Amino acid sequence: MAKRHRSGPGRIRQAIGYGILCLIALAFLSPLIYMLATSLKPPADVFSIPPTLIGSSIRWSNYSEALTYMPFLKFMGNGLLVAVLGTAVNLIVAALSGYAFSRQRWRGRNLVFMVFLATLMIPQEVLVVPMFVMMQKMDWVNTFQALIIPWAFTALGAFLLRQFFMGVPQELDDAARVDGAGTIKTFLLVMVPLAKPTMAVLAVFSFISYWNSFLWPLIVINDVNDLGTIPLGLQMFFGQQGSQWHLVMAASVISMAPTFVLLVLLQKHLVKGIVTSGLGGR
Repeated sequence: MAKRHRSGPGRIRQAIGYGILCLIALAFLSPLIYMLATSLKPPADVFSIPPTLIGSSIRWSNYSEALTYMPFLKFMGNGLLVAVLGTAVNLIVAALSGYAFSRQRWRGRNLVFMVFLATLMIPQEVLVVPMFVMMQKMDWVNTFQALIIPWAFTALGAFLLRQFFMGVPQELDDAARVDGAGTIKTFLLVMVPLAKPTMAVLAVFSFISYWNSFLWPLIVINDVNDLGTIPLGLQMFFGQQGSQWHLVMAASVISMAPTFVLLVLLQKHLVKGIVTSGLGGR
């Protein structure tokens, strides 16, 4: 079959569309480009007049200075520990609750789910005070448990997994039961493997949420040098000696590395997961 060739007006419309998409992409990338360029500038060129994207020289030493200006590697280690463990707990809780809300039949299931889902409308700022009081009563203030546990039980994960499980045909459950699989075995061997794309999306959301969290660690952590995470570490670049903007930008570029690696590792699941998350149901 002969290939169809686009007409002149069709090619023009396509070129205009690609041009608009490139401009939009450039607008979204411009803050990242400015951050990367500023991280390589000498301190005197950060606020030069007129402003320039490239400094008078390229200072790769900004990155080594950012790592030694404070225990930044320790902050990254703390942040990775909190984000990885928090994401793992969130995935386990979301998968179990999503399966219970979608496949298990029990009285008041839909009402409980709606109440659970309504918690998404409560801002974090409203919750930090009662959460802090709870952490005090449990003697968890200034501990990793306080950074991980309170935000691992969120309704977003349960919603995403429930919607996915609702779209899985009931015949798969019936076939597993015919083969002798119980509820737990069906969940582990049938449902969880099918939900990998959706769980990948949830893992990215959860990891980024933990990694970028600032308000809650600021409230619940007293010993920043020992238990501080990346956002608290970045705040330490602003002090009585002035703001080290070139070092802040260098440290920010370094702090992007874990999330970038996570996106690369899970990219094959993300597109499928975003397509299927929240669209299933019956």
